[in-house]
Amino acid sequence: MQTAVKVLEFPLYIDGKWTPAVSGETFNVKNPATGEVIAKVAKAGKQDTEVAIASARKAYDSGVWAKKSPKERAQILINFGNKIVENSQELAFLEAISSGATVRRISNLDILYLVDLLQQTAKFTMEYPFVESLPVIPFPGPSNNQVWRESIGVVAAITPWNLPMLLAMWKIAPALAMGNSIVVKPASNTPLSTLKLAQLATEAGVPAGVFNVVSGPGATVGEVLATHPHVDKIAFTGSTEVGRHIMQMASETVKRVTLELGGKSPSIVLPDADLDIVIPGSLFGFCLHSGQLCESGTRLLVHDSIYDEVVDQLGKLASSITIGNQLDMANGMGPMASEQQLNTVLSYVEAGIKEGARLVCGGKRLTGEGYDHGYFIEPTIFADVDNKMKIAQEEIFGPVLCVIRYSTIEEAIEIANDTIFGLAAGVWSKDVNKALQVSRELKAGTVWINDWHMLRSDAPFGGYKQSGFGRELGKYALDEYTQVKHVHVSLTPELSQKPWYGILL
Repeated sequence: MQTAVKVLEFPLYIDGKWTPAVSGETFNVKNPATGEVIAKVAKAGKQDTEVAIASARKAYDSGVWAKKSPKERAQILINFGNKIVENSQELAFLEAISSGATVRRISNLDILYLVDLLQQTAKFTMEYPFVESLPVIPFPGPSNNQVWRESIGVVAAITPWNLPMLLAMWKIAPALAMGNSIVVKPASNTPLSTLKLAQLATEAGVPAGVFNVVSGPGATVGEVLATHPHVDKIAFTGSTEVGRHIMQMASETVKRVTLELGGKSPSIVLPDADLDIVIPGSLFGFCLHSGQLCESGTRLLVHDSIYDEVVDQLGKLASSITIGNQLDMANGMGPMASEQQLNTVLSYVEAGIKEGARLVCGGKRLTGEGYDHGYFIEPTIFADVDNKMKIAQEEIFGPVLCVIRYSTIEEAIEIANDTIFGLAAGVWSKDVNKALQVSRELKAGTVWINDWHMLRSDAPFGGYKQSGFGRELGKYALDEYTQVKHVHVSLTPELSQKPWYGILL
């Protein structure tokens, strides 16, 4: 892939077509590897957002999508997946050039995952129990009762900058599958691939107005979406702090809310663990996408007996990661997504040193040829970390690992759970039964044994505690985009057969 030769231009995507912002304003999107402006994107304001919501509401109320059969919607989701395949190179380029994700990862993982997610969602849509009959019971009288699952209406999705396409699709696919309309607000520094997805959805057969994208500042666009009376549900992925604010705003109109928030995921290395797997697996756990993943394994709890060996091997292997321009397939790590995030990570490194943690490797911004204008940082490992330290308690969102020593498994479990978060956790051991026992005690929505980052399109993903609520992916996500209706049909046609009316009269 080649670097863009000119600055790209992206309007908003509303009512099935490209639409400039009412104000005519745009904002810049930068390549985090070079600091260069690579796109100008329409800057939505309050009026643009309201137009998008009105378009989504009109499309929903018309039934043009909501009243299609599950089979028809499923087929269009499959068509959508095919469009992604046909446009995979452009999507990978747009994602990489704005987010800093390597094309190696996007091409070998993200694109395949998007297609699999749409195919799996189509399958689950066909199997979904939209109507469930309840058994006939004698009291209070004979009746036929059904439970119907219906679409919610207009969904607003507010998505983050770290995995723009994937995390948007986690909301788009189930929302569309269940017959809803959706308005997506992508993060301001990574809106390009999401805007392209909306165009491809239209080409795949999604009716105009059903899938809209408004790019712009969260303080404006996000607030309108979270408070507007014609928005029926908010699906948000981002920080716990912003998630709390979203809940508060959504409460004004009592919207349905699902939140996928932060994490500080612990990984317990048992004494019998295979270090040939643990070392590269742990590195993968905290360095993938430069550590900018909410479920990254950022706290590694290691038994006394193997602690020094694990720390030594991790430090050596971390130095072998090739860091550079994300468009080069040879590179395993690209830049941080923004200068702001780079500075945030560097401030946490400084805090870790001040608190007394031992810096094993990394901790510096990369400089020199190929790095000077980008936001690159070395993989960073701290040893001798106390779980009470700031670097062990707060989400850093960068390639920073805290290695913590433990003596007993009870101590390890206590340390692992000593956090406000509960998104993911892991156990490394040759004894799978023992690992499963430990997993039972971990307060997290996903637990990996002898692996990390392995998410499936048919398995639920979401958090415990302040990592949020609700589940994404699989059939579990479909429940989050429906509401439940009970329909009662009396089978007693005569008044004399309804003695309960006599309670009143």
